[in-house]
Amino acid sequence: MKKILFPFFVVLFVFNSLIAYTQNQPKTNYDENKVPTYTLPELLKTTNGKSITSVKEWEKIRRPELLSLFTEQMYGELPNQKIKATYNIVESSSTALNGIAIRKQVEISFKHKGMERKALMLMYLPNSTAKPAPVFLQFNFQGNQTVSNDPSIIPSQHSDYPRGSKISRWPIEMIVKAGYGVATIHYFDFYPDQKERQPESILPFFGYKSETDLTNTDGQAIAAWAWGYSRMMDYLVKDKQVDSKRVIVMGHSRLGKTALWAGVNDKRFAMVISNNSGCGGAALSRREFGETVNRINNVFSHWFCKNFHQYNQKVQELPFDQHQLLALVAPRPLYVASAEEDLWADPKGEFLSAAHAGEVYQLYGMKGLDTFTMPSVNQPIMNRIAYHIRTGKHDVTDFDWKNYILFADKWLK
Repeated sequence: MKKILFPFFVVLFVFNSLIAYTQNQPKTNYDENKVPTYTLPELLKTTNGKSITSVKEWEKIRRPELLSLFTEQMYGELPNQKIKATYNIVESSSTALNGIAIRKQVEISFKHKGMERKALMLMYLPNSTAKPAPVFLQFNFQGNQTVSNDPSIIPSQHSDYPRGSKISRWPIEMIVKAGYGVATIHYFDFYPDQKERQPESILPFFGYKSETDLTNTDGQAIAAWAWGYSRMMDYLVKDKQVDSKRVIVMGHSRLGKTALWAGVNDKRFAMVISNNSGCGGAALSRREFGETVNRINNVFSHWFCKNFHQYNQKVQELPFDQHQLLALVAPRPLYVASAEEDLWADPKGEFLSAAHAGEVYQLYGMKGLDTFTMPSVNQPIMNRIAYHIRTGKHDVTDFDWKNYILFADKWLK
């Protein structure tokens, strides 16, 4: 019975949350003519008005200042304390995917003050070379078993979804044949994505057993998922079959927001990819186009820190905007991707954010997008910052993956 009802209750929870929010709320704006007039906060000027003119000033003054603002006012932080982690390869094969890949399934166990949590990482690496492989690191939404029809995949603990049901988002054979590995974990392993399931998440390890334990600046789900990305990276650094200097952190939708935050905080990630991340990710908040700060905080109040909610009705007063988040990735390669039909994620806002972030890349002598004119559909720009808008809806497609591989080839090989 549980296997039938679990997905239904998830859908029912989200549906009821949406109904509660949409009552008496303003209609979603999809009209460019109704985008409010806004002024973006300057990237290269500190809060006390000092102009930043060098890489040294950016890294020593402005970057830490912006990172603190995003931490305290939006994403929140988790205490900097050691959580014991052990990594155990519970299954492996050197002839996976019809002989082209090495498969590993790694159980990560976290123990702290009598509590224990486990996460299961699925990995595929090319076995065509003796050299360590670069790896795309990305959470999955519905369980490890959904990314492939491989019968040897151990189902994720919080998922009853069918094997291979999300295979369209995971062209693993194409990725492996291109010389890259893939590592994934079901994101529920770090925080089941429902407010009332916080006690099952990693947050109690940090003293947050319920929402009432959280201060205004404490991280919630996105902070927990970003923490999980870094714990995956801890393992990849130790795996001699992985080139840990070429690990690419990637995410789609809410996990695109997470990948950006993880990439900003953990410089071990050599490249950062945001796929349709929208509000709270790559899109400019001040445009109030598609999903807004007000909507995201009301429906998904467990994603960001409590301080972020004070801007629900006054987004123009935010002390930052998302172009500044993207700039914090510099000088590492950054790819932002949109979809033509995904107006909810505000493709133009994602593009403009990436374009403005180029100011910081220029400090490093690198080209950002180098234009404020959106490219044609399916025509990527691939400078040190990359961007494309493709045909289709809110999803991850082979077109996306082919261009991410080309981008990684350009900058990491």
